[in-house]
Amino acid sequence: MDHSPRQTSRLSFPGISVVPSLTLGELNRRAKPFAGVLSVPVFETTAAEIEQSVSNTIRRASLALDHIGSCQHSWVTFGNTVSFFDDIRYEINLTANRYNLLKSVGTNAAIRQAAWAATKQLATWAVSLDYRQNVHQAVRKYASGSPRLRRDKDRLFHEVLHDYQRAGFALPEPARVEIRRRREELAGLVTEFESQLGQARPAVRFTRAELSGVPDALLQRAGVKTGDDEFTIQANSVAHFQMVMDHARLESTRQKLAVAAGSITRDTNGPQLQRIVELRDTMAKQLGYASWADYQIEPWLAQSATNALAFCERSEARMRPAFTEALEELRQLKVQETGDAAAKIHDWDWRYYSNRLRKERYDIDSEALRVYFPYERCMAGMIQMSEEVFGLKFEPVKPPRAWSTGLQLFAVLDAKTDEPVGLIYLDLFSRDGKHDRPSTYPLIDGMLTPGNFYQHPTVALVCSFSPPQSDTPTLLSHQDVESLFHEFGVALQTVLTRARFGRFSTANGLRDFAEAPSQVLENWAWDRRVLDTFAADYRDPSRKIPRKTLARLKEARRVTARIEYQHHLAMAKLDLTLHTQVTADNHRDVIELSNRVLADSFLPPPAGTVPAAAYDAGSYGYVWADMIGMDLATAFKRAVGGAFDTRAGRRLRNEIYARGSSRDANKSIEAFLERKQSAEPFWKTLGLR
Repeated sequence: MDHSPRQTSRLSFPGISVVPSLTLGELNRRAKPFAGVLSVPVFETTAAEIEQSVSNTIRRASLALDHIGSCQHSWVTFGNTVSFFDDIRYEINLTANRYNLLKSVGTNAAIRQAAWAATKQLATWAVSLDYRQNVHQAVRKYASGSPRLRRDKDRLFHEVLHDYQRAGFALPEPARVEIRRRREELAGLVTEFESQLGQARPAVRFTRAELSGVPDALLQRAGVKTGDDEFTIQANSVAHFQMVMDHARLESTRQKLAVAAGSITRDTNGPQLQRIVELRDTMAKQLGYASWADYQIEPWLAQSATNALAFCERSEARMRPAFTEALEELRQLKVQETGDAAAKIHDWDWRYYSNRLRKERYDIDSEALRVYFPYERCMAGMIQMSEEVFGLKFEPVKPPRAWSTGLQLFAVLDAKTDEPVGLIYLDLFSRDGKHDRPSTYPLIDGMLTPGNFYQHPTVALVCSFSPPQSDTPTLLSHQDVESLFHEFGVALQTVLTRARFGRFSTANGLRDFAEAPSQVLENWAWDRRVLDTFAADYRDPSRKIPRKTLARLKEARRVTARIEYQHHLAMAKLDLTLHTQVTADNHRDVIELSNRVLADSFLPPPAGTVPAAAYDAGSYGYVWADMIGMDLATAFKRAVGGAFDTRAGRRLRNEIYARGSSRDANKSIEAFLERKQSAEPFWKTLGLR
């Protein structure tokens, strides 16, 4: 099979220049013979429209719930109780998904604020779904007949019953009423907490001298240069924060920004975080769980706080010697730079000196590597790779509706049958007010409709790359490419589902598995043969990344990743500690406890800052899922075709992507790997056998 670099692309990505000829109507005509349908949401354009939509959603859902509750004992079925309940949740999610997107990418502050308010209203109201007594009675009537169900029907049936148990239906009514009240309060508090953090815009001003070392790629961004010698850095911007912390030569600059970023929670809603953690503990104890972490983790792969904590402890013990060694390497660089033999690495130092390590020890200049990653070629290469490996076709579609100008919409089709299987929006360039963390937002989940047509998914992939300039294309860093591949993997995982029920459309409910399948695509960004198909100097496309450079990049990754994963493990321990040790009785201070955990497991945060957030006991899942994902990637490394192996690609598509969460994740992992899952590929990647 020829995997030589492609010279041309049938798709074009110079910013937003693809001229689509395919319409949604034509796409649905293609889908009809396969009993499928594709849709895009109608995006509200005013706050009043959002408010009305929420009201309509709640009204329709309430009427539908009344219909379930009216079922008589003689005619309750799976279809008019359990399955119909899933349909109702699906319809609510259609509305909630739109606002989850709009609150992050809406084109004006009024829309974003209204979307946040709608998210809070829906989250609070959605609690009531579990407490409709007549609906519960109808489901129990159906359950009393001991129905014999198979596969995903049986799984959905038992998950709905488990939901009722977790809602408190095994308790006396007064206790259940109190739990409902607390859940509603908690839903509102968490959404408000996240809203205040998400909308916070703490600006930190610097002179050009204070930003010495920071690339022009940031300083020339719109809104950054705000005076003759004034540059405004947004402490809540991932792109701003990372660029300054990676490159700013002055320690005082890094420290100032770290303090500003770490003070956001303290200055907005520190006491609210205390209330959230204590309320979670109270509710979990009422439900018979030892802690909120036990309650939250029970349905996930780890199953208990004990297992999650043990995982973190084992991983940290294995990582600690290498982390300590890597940290000393960074300290020696600081000694060399400052002349201070007693220099220490602080929380605001490790990113900067990790970048210095890449440059000085491995001769890797992350900014200089951008020339090899022009956005257009990266997108075309990634799409063509996905087409080849997974047996797909991507065709541009004219977006009938969108939330902003300058978007693209792509149909994903099966290459063999021409069946349309999903839609992916691309919103990849920065604009004012837009959240800048790479993210994938499900908009329409997959499900088999009551009319026996399959509703194929629609998803939005969102990044905030700098738009191209008149004489220079958008150039990505290698880290940008890695993130782009990861998020594209999430998008594919979403659109390739064939799950019958909306609840199982994706694996998003499993915090310690959901990210794992997309790790396979993330690994493509490190594969030389893959990179050679698209990564080339935009000034001279015949120039590829030298093999020695890629080898050094991988070696540098092994060292710096040890520090990054130690940081992830520290944050995971912080999260689990808060949700096992803070109670409404002991009132242990969440800020003090968080700072102590980070100081013990990683580095002390800046004095007076608040590293904690409303993590919900799931932070451990980042590393857990990474371990699974790196193991999944070994199926391609073993295969004859390597990353291009179509048999492994088809197996990933069929055994994991198509299944969603319609079967136990461990079974899907083993079906794909054809063996038990192992953590050793993760440790091998870090050079820790």
